[in-house]
Amino acid sequence: MKLSARQPPQMARTNGIELCYETFGDPNAEPLILIMGLGAQMVIWYDEFCEQLAARGFYVIRFDNRDIGQSSKLTGGKPLGPVELLKLRFLNIPVKAPYRLRDMAEDTVGLMDALGIDSAHLVGASMGGMIAQEITISFPQRVRSLTSIMSTTGNPRIPGPTREAMAILMAPPPKSKEEYIARFAQAWKFLRVGSFPEDEAYDRALAERTFARGLNPAGVGRQLRAILASGSRKERLSTVRTPTLVIHGTVDPLVHPAGGKDTAAAIPGAKLLMIERMGHALPIPMWPQIIDAIDSHARGASATTTQ
Repeated sequence: MKLSARQPPQMARTNGIELCYETFGDPNAEPLILIMGLGAQMVIWYDEFCEQLAARGFYVIRFDNRDIGQSSKLTGGKPLGPVELLKLRFLNIPVKAPYRLRDMAEDTVGLMDALGIDSAHLVGASMGGMIAQEITISFPQRVRSLTSIMSTTGNPRIPGPTREAMAILMAPPPKSKEEYIARFAQAWKFLRVGSFPEDEAYDRALAERTFARGLNPAGVGRQLRAILASGSRKERLSTVRTPTLVIHGTVDPLVHPAGGKDTAAAIPGAKLLMIERMGHALPIPMWPQIIDAIDSHARGASATTTQ
């Protein structure tokens, strides 16, 4: 099998739902699971990004979280409005949610069970980082290493998104495919913070791909509720002994850079990599630095385990 060979999408039954997943690389290689963020389908982990990790000698798995893409759609949970969000943030009103990040962590562990994977390297971005943290806290024996990217601990003292980022997060669903494509490009250009022509050249095709795979605005709302209802992991992260790498951009407008620093400070022995000029995205020009860091961290963790 070609090292970076990509297999067609498949479905796995896990935790009472079905997850759509894809794999890249040799199934006998060290498993590395990519967990995407709020409202983001697995294809936001670009094919080429996955292929490059597979070419480093990993068995790469990406999947649609529950309520997104082609994984199971759930029900319940009314949409969160801006006023309710402000009340939740400043008045500490408990959030009702159909499920929490712990449930999404159990989804991932169930996917590992379905694939016959005892333990894996976890790489989570944004909400995916939160899910990966929860797995590492609750199922430490299943995690070989943790890489938490542009994420946070849930600590309410960390500054929130910028006003512009919040506006993107709370924007009403698009009414047409063309509106979705235009808004997709606009949102990612903002989140990348600056001009990245290589990425911008992908935006339309990637937007068309995500649109064709299926949108679920209500599911995005439930995922947001799951984040807010799950509270802070900061205290529990102090129990983590899994080798941890935290990667964060210095100009992230959605998850404040303090969130990455708080994550690294909370986990004993965690390494922190702050990437200059990186916003809330993984721009193609920054892939070499990001992939090198993930690769080096995972290999270092594996070497420590086998000693």
